[in-house]
Amino acid sequence: MATKLLALACIGSESHGNLSPRPHYPSMPKYPKGVSVQESNLELGSEAKAVFSVMGMTCSACAGSVEKAIKRLPGIREAVIDVLNNKAQVLFYPSFVNAETIRETIEDVGFEAKLIEDEIYDRSTQVCRIRINGMTCTSCTSTIESALQAIRGVQMVQVALATEEAEIHYDPKIVSYNQLVKTIEDTGYEAMLISSGEDISKIDLKIDGVRTDHSMRAIKESLQALPGVQDVNMSLKHNKISVSYKPEMTGPRTFINEIESTGSRSFKASIYPKVGGRETHRKEEIKQYYRSFLWSLVFTVPIFLTSMVFLYIPGIKHAFDTEIVNMMSVGMLLRWVLSTPVQFIIGRRFYSGSYKALRHGSANMDVLIALGTNGAYFYSVYSVLRAATSKDFKGTDFFETSAMLISFILLGKYLEVLAKGKTSEAIAKLMDLAPGTATLLTLDDEGNVMSEEEIDSQLIQKNDVIKVIPGAKVASDGFVIWGQSHVNESMITGEARPVAKRKGDTVIGGTLNVNGVLRIKATWVGSESALSQIVRLVESAQLAKAPVQKFADRISKYFVPLVIIFSFSTWLAWFLAGKFHWYPDSWIPFSMDDFELALQFGISVMVIACPCALGLATPTAVMVGTGVGATQGVLIKGGQALESAHKVNCIVFDKTGTLTVGKPVVIDKRLLTSIAVQDFNELIAATEVNSEHPLAKAIVEHAKKFREDGENLAWPEAQDFISITGHGVKAIVRNKEIIIGNKSLMLDHNIAIPLDAEDILAEAEGKAQTGILVSIDREVAGVLAISDPLKPGAKEAISVLGTMKIRSIMVTGDNFRTANSIANEVGIKTVVAEAKPEQKAEKVKDLQASGYTVAMVGDGINDSPALVAADVGMAIGAGTDIAIEAADIVLMKSNLEDVITAIDLSRRTFFHIRLNYFWALGYNVIGIPIAAGILFPSTRFRLPPWIAGAAMAASSVSVVCCSLLLKYYRRPKKLDKLEMHGIKIE
Repeated sequence: MATKLLALACIGSESHGNLSPRPHYPSMPKYPKGVSVQESNLELGSEAKAVFSVMGMTCSACAGSVEKAIKRLPGIREAVIDVLNNKAQVLFYPSFVNAETIRETIEDVGFEAKLIEDEIYDRSTQVCRIRINGMTCTSCTSTIESALQAIRGVQMVQVALATEEAEIHYDPKIVSYNQLVKTIEDTGYEAMLISSGEDISKIDLKIDGVRTDHSMRAIKESLQALPGVQDVNMSLKHNKISVSYKPEMTGPRTFINEIESTGSRSFKASIYPKVGGRETHRKEEIKQYYRSFLWSLVFTVPIFLTSMVFLYIPGIKHAFDTEIVNMMSVGMLLRWVLSTPVQFIIGRRFYSGSYKALRHGSANMDVLIALGTNGAYFYSVYSVLRAATSKDFKGTDFFETSAMLISFILLGKYLEVLAKGKTSEAIAKLMDLAPGTATLLTLDDEGNVMSEEEIDSQLIQKNDVIKVIPGAKVASDGFVIWGQSHVNESMITGEARPVAKRKGDTVIGGTLNVNGVLRIKATWVGSESALSQIVRLVESAQLAKAPVQKFADRISKYFVPLVIIFSFSTWLAWFLAGKFHWYPDSWIPFSMDDFELALQFGISVMVIACPCALGLATPTAVMVGTGVGATQGVLIKGGQALESAHKVNCIVFDKTGTLTVGKPVVIDKRLLTSIAVQDFNELIAATEVNSEHPLAKAIVEHAKKFREDGENLAWPEAQDFISITGHGVKAIVRNKEIIIGNKSLMLDHNIAIPLDAEDILAEAEGKAQTGILVSIDREVAGVLAISDPLKPGAKEAISVLGTMKIRSIMVTGDNFRTANSIANEVGIKTVVAEAKPEQKAEKVKDLQASGYTVAMVGDGINDSPALVAADVGMAIGAGTDIAIEAADIVLMKSNLEDVITAIDLSRRTFFHIRLNYFWALGYNVIGIPIAAGILFPSTRFRLPPWIAGAAMAASSVSVVCCSLLLKYYRRPKKLDKLEMHGIKIE
């Protein structure tokens, strides 16, 4: 939070254009499109609703234009336009946009708008995540989403089949997360809370020595009395206590000490072993399907042999054809006995799933399987019983059909779960980066080491001092207080070259210390660490649905009922055709009658249809794509960003920190008066030292070079300091009025600019340098030329984008000459210079109105409105928190090659999504008619139900495997030629 608040505070410090302060590293939670940091970060603001009376709307086109205009504003979460009642309801974040701005926007479209005051209210929003077991297809996700959305207080629901999780935005004042869990369980699925959205940090502790409820309550009360503890939940059965707390005030070691000092000091506390995680559940699910499949084989293989193999071995055939009671044979009875456990014990999961779905008015894959296998099984039972009671009925049983169907489907589900587990390997790899232990140092008042202790890394608290030896991983985010070393940060940032670290430099948890010993002071621990936030971003991205998935969701609502109707129609058509002899009797296979042939066609249609393949087509590809992106240093915030990125045909680049390195240095200084150089340096440094702007820091660093005392210096005191956003600064130093800034700032203060100064400015800007004027007592005393070098490979990256048929545009707050010079150097033809933040966003909207799908690449606070407005916002990883949180894609390596990687990965992912849909739809479109017997009249080819079931199982597995091919993604070969290493400026 401190970094985010600092970034917000720095907005007012943007006094020299579009350069902005840089935090040590980004925090990157995932938020919906159109939400910037103030609105998306729940700690910084609450959500509000406003209702407007809108007069003049006559049709849906009017409503569409109003809705589009509102949604283009930053900070809008939802806008609903009611033409009939002339109303517009808008959910927005008041820390970023207000009701009056929304009203004015509606009027700008051409309608009269009036705020209905009585209908404004604020409400807080929390986000909880719940793991759901038992879902089989998109019908299940739709059922759960509908049930949750019907609850008052629930604002948004996302249920992901691939991850088996739900993300729910809700108002805790109206509904609790326990009610959400219960609602999911009431729909017939197992639900387990992952996070409630209330806990910034939470830890589970195991307590040994507790034997009574009284002891546990005493421990709970002592923990609740600690400052910073928000909530304590206990479980005597598991000897577990869960503590939610504020990490800046307390931590897990404090809890352990408190527990062990409670009562008679007989209690021992430790970190509770991690159980029930996504991977643990996945492994257990894989084991369950594997065991079920093996048990089904035990019964199905003998059934298959008796019905398909032994019939052709004379001696054995005679034994199985021996009649026991009337026409009932040994083979019939044996198959009945063997198939019953498969149908009702091993296959009970399909009955359970069908019941849950039908109870809530929906139909899923389990319904199709249950109907198909029951049709085959109970008709077989009827045949056996009739044969046992008749002396002339020689019926045929289909016990092998139901048993083999269930076996093949279980095999398919086993392979599917196995493959799905591999789609989320990226998260497991990220989580494995964190070291298991850390060396905690105890220091005296003078900084000398008093003791060392090896502790679990989960026990690290804020402000702890941690020792990191060469070859060890950094255990926590923090900054170096002692020592020098190089740290390999490639596992987090993707930057291969080790980064030098010394006193005062920041380090990221999970990175590798290469050669020196470091002492680090922990700053961000637990869920606040950069690694934890990256993991959460990737998890949220994998949970979010891509818009293209709505296609599958719409189909899933009608898919299963239509298949059931078509299956019944197929049986009826073939049955009537047989009864009325519309086809020759020779078409009927040996040992079957017309009813049984029709029944096989009907069952085959029912079991070959596969809604699972459609449901898995998008989420599995998005999961793998976002995971691959994370390993490449490109953090993609969900399916929406992936889908939009593959359509991008125009990219808007910020200049400073995006196309350039973003570390400006003073390379030239010209004095225009007789002032001494030392005095000039002290006056400008004393003024600029109050600003956080990078240009200001460059000026101060330049002045330091001319001071003998170097770092340990004190500048003269500056009074009445004022920062003029986008222009410069002014202050009183040594009773002199100092104004430092651009040309327009001087003109605004009626300061004449000498011709010499004009010439120097023109010369600097012609060299792609930023010219800064310095006025002392309203007279221009000097000109500073500041250069921000072009990023290596920027020109090549723009060239590659051109070959991808993507237009590149530069929009910057810098002056026209400098901007044009940089643009010419990199090969960008369209330039918009001296643009304020709102003008950047306007340019993006103009391009969108012209038909472009626009991506915005930026790094500054003043880029965030444009990042939000763009179809795809891409933030440079070294940029500010606000820019990063407003963006859809974060480029961790801060290299422009990753813009190409992001777009190429998006295109590749959507190629696989289209391939998945082509296969899933094509499979059903071709497979269902073949199962219905469309080829039978001409070729006598028919698809037995058990083969149809195997095909259905294979279709889901094939979709997941197609998505898994994305794991072998390699960036475009053109990028291998670009040497895009960072530049270190001394």
